[in-house]
Amino acid sequence: MSGHISPKSTYYTIFGALMVCTALTVGVAFVNLGNLNFPVALVIAIFKATLVILFFMHVKYGSGLTKLIVGTAFFFLGIMLVLMMSDYLSRGCFTAPGGSTSSGSITSLTGPLTTGVRQLEETPQNTSPK
Repeated sequence: MSGHISPKSTYYTIFGALMVCTALTVGVAFVNLGNLNFPVALVIAIFKATLVILFFMHVKYGSGLTKLIVGTAFFFLGIMLVLMMSDYLSRGCFTAPGGSTSSGSITSLTGPLTTGVRQLEETPQNTSPK
């Protein structure tokens, strides 16, 4: 079984790129980007993982079947990340306590929902001795 032998300079270059990306990740963590902190860190992590997979795991020089399997894995990882980001970005959206957000069930976005439930009334305290 013969495999591709890469020169040491390739490994040193990839290692340097990974160290730069790690420093970039740490630097971005200290900068307040608002809602973009997580997506930026995710993009850097995906880039680093791609470098590791292509060069350290020798997928770049692998067979077509190996590339197909890795590509399929990335496809399903992408589906998972899209679903995760849709959940992450939709947090804080208004949902009704009853679970329905149709236009007929929402009567007010600022006050309590008036769905026929009466507000609790204060009952007078009984101050007479027993």
